Order: sequence, then structure tokens, then C-alpha cells
Amino acid sequence: MSNPVRTRFAPSPTGYLHIGGARTALFAWAYARRHGGKFILRIEDTDVARSTPEAVQAILDGMNWLNLDCDEGPFYQMQRMDRYKEVIAQMLVEGTAYHCYAQPEELEKMREAQMVRKEKPRYDGRWRPAPESNKTLPLPPVDVAPVVRFRNPVNGLVAWDDQVKGRIEISNTELDDFIIARADGTPTYNFCVVVDDWDMGITHVIRGDDHVNNTPRQINLLQALRAPVPIYGHLSMILGDDGTKLSKRHGAVSVMQYDEDGYLPEAVLNYLARLGWSHGDEEVFTMEQFVQWFDLDHITSSAAQFNTEKLNWLNAHYLKEADDGRLMLEVGNRLARRGIPLESIASLEPVVALYKDRVGTLNELTDASEPFCITIHPSAKMRETHLTDTACHALQDLRTRLANCDWEKPALSQALKETLTACGLKMPQVAIPLRVALLGQPQSPAIDAVLEVMGREGVLARLADII
Repeated sequence: MSNPVRTRFAPSPTGYLHIGGARTALFAWAYARRHGGKFILRIEDTDVARSTPEAVQAILDGMNWLNLDCDEGPFYQMQRMDRYKEVIAQMLVEGTAYHCYAQPEELEKMREAQMVRKEKPRYDGRWRPAPESNKTLPLPPVDVAPVVRFRNPVNGLVAWDDQVKGRIEISNTELDDFIIARADGTPTYNFCVVVDDWDMGITHVIRGDDHVNNTPRQINLLQALRAPVPIYGHLSMILGDDGTKLSKRHGAVSVMQYDEDGYLPEAVLNYLARLGWSHGDEEVFTMEQFVQWFDLDHITSSAAQFNTEKLNWLNAHYLKEADDGRLMLEVGNRLARRGIPLESIASLEPVVALYKDRVGTLNELTDASEPFCITIHPSAKMRETHLTDTACHALQDLRTRLANCDWEKPALSQALKETLTACGLKMPQVAIPLRVALLGQPQSPAIDAVLEVMGREGVLARLADII
């Protein structure tokens, strides 16, 4: 490529970073990394009424959790107001923009009349300077603050080769002279985006297809400013599991909610990468592989469908592959948030190693680890069902044997077998009450592994309490 690739992610801080925005950020980030370019983060915060510092932080937190590091930024549009006003002033001088004094009620009557005539509602250019038609404009009212409108071309087409959707052409007769600065002087979204992309040297704009209708206006603005026009790629929307528009019940929640729900960022990234993009039959891959393979040619133009089962499968896979020390810290933090302080977080490492193949999320791993860290009080129903006189007699026998045996699985298994023989019972008749006594529940991994991980002191103390 002749110019270094420069992509951007430009969220509006009017809410959290959701799955759709995260996928857009991932694709823009990966494209820049793939081509040795730069990835820019820009916060489009000109909607003062709806933008909040909390939403800005939520975006930054989400990007940080996903490890989508930017090379430049974050830049904030509200800090660039002087630049926008400078460009608008120059456009007014050059005649590519003009003041419009039409009032809202006047424009509403205009639209109503157009609809009666079955015309497309649009600004009719009543304040557009048009010396070629010798149109005389009325004198500007002295008590009205004007907006600034872009003087859109009236002839020809706006066309671009969209990297996802293919060739798109829009007639300029479909566009009107849209507002680029409000009456109070604040610039509008389409104008700020154009100036930012120009000033920041953006070569590729990768964004959701809800922006397709903005693109012809932005291209015309760029051409009026004699600025380079980026290459555009518009990603199709993401549908929920049931094929309807993505909503909170299928995953349109904050990216950080996935952290709260116990997903690993690499699982979420791997899943997002497959939402509308593919590389053969590959399902599981690292971000290094993704960057190496990623390009815009293999993005589908049809809507992607969210699949919670696939995300859960990926998360379980990454949990199995994760370093035990990392999982130990994750589980320790989650336990702390539940109000369970740990004297030694290192004691969790063998616990997470025992359970990580059996769970689907970090929260499930935390649930499984919690009984090893707190005093267990089996429910009355559990006691009545499993801790019978016969069972307690067997547990007493086992406790005596465990007090003196080597604390490793072969010796622990042998102690269990000796208790079964001495009491004339089968393994479930002892193993299930033992699980209830130690963990408060009748299911667990292999009971000799549980004994080994819990340690002699913990096992003997819990059995003494129960018996």
C-alpha cells in the first residue's frame, strides 16, 4: 500500500461499549496491526446532553479488558472545537457552506407540504446562494441566529467501493444541504467526523452499516475540503440467537458485563473475530494468528448471528488452557468481592487446577472453589438424606484412617477402600456423604483428588464438625 494504514475506532460515550462496538474496534485494530499501521481511538463526545464521564470510562475499561491497545489517543472531539470552527469559517469564505436563517416551524411547514405532494422531505435550499440562477435571497433577520449548511452538489453521483458491501452509488439529488453547525455554533456529527478523519490521516474507515447513509455526505464534505477520501468498509449488524435484532437478552450488554459474568477476554475476542469473518474452518485461534490472517475480503456482507452456546464453548476451552496461577488470581478477586478474604491466595491454585476442566465460566470456577475457603454447613435436607447414622459411622472410621496415612491420592484411595471393607459399604455410600460433609454438595471431582487438595487439616476438621 502506498500510504501507511491508519484506522480508527470512534465511539460515542452515550452508553457502554457493547458487543457490536467491540467487534468494530477489533476489526479496525486487527487491520491496522495486519498492515503495520496505526490504530487511533477517538471519543466522539459532542452530544453533550447524552455523553457522560462514566460512559467514557466504560469504553476505556472495555478496550483495556479486551487488550485492544491504541497507538494514538484517546482524542476527544470537545477538545477540538477551535479547529472545527476554523474549518467552517473557511468554508463560508469559499462558498462551500452558507448561513441559513430558516426557523424550525418554517422548516416543519415545508416538510408537511412536501409530504402532501408525495415528495421526499428535504431542505429546499431557500437560503442557498445560487448566483447562477440569479435568485435573490431575503435580508437576514437581525434577531435570528443562523445555522450553517453545507452546499451539497446538485448533480452527479457519490460513489465508493465499499470493502464489505461492494460498489455503492447515491445520486446527489437524494441529498440536501445538511447542517454542519447549529445555531449555537456547535458543529454536527457528520462535520466533526470528516475533519477528524482528515486531520488524523485516516486511510480506512471500518464501522457499522448504520453509517452507510452518512457516507455520501461525508465524502462530499471531504471533496469540498480537498481532503483525501478514506476507503470505507461497513460491517453488517449482529443478530441475536433467535435471528432478531441484538438486544440485552442476547448479548447487547456492556463488554464489561462479560467480565462480570466470568468470561475470559481471549474467549470473547476469539468469538467476536468469527462474527462475520472467517478463515477456513478455524474456530479457535490466538490474536496473533487472527492479525496474521485478517483482511477485509473475508467479511460477509450478510448479518452475523450471535450464538451464546458457541461463546460458552470457547470460554470453557480457554479456561482449560489457562495458566493455573492466573485463574487463582481471578478466582481470588471474585471471592474477595463476595466478602471472603483469603489468608493465602496460593491455596487456591490446586483447587482451580482440579475444577477448571469441569466449568464454563470464572464464576462457576469461583462457585466450585468457595466451599474450600469457608465453613460448610450442609442443609437440613442434605443431612437427612446423606448423613445417616450409617454414613456418619463410616466417616468416623475414615477420619481415623486419614489421620495417619500419607496425604497423596494412592494412600487416600487405599484408606477409602479400607473403610468400605470395614463397614461393608459400597463407594457411593461413603463418597457421597463425604462430599456433603466436606463441600456441602453430593457432586464433585474424584473424591481422592478433593481430599488431596483440601489437605489433612481441613478434611479432619470438617469431618469432626459433621460427626
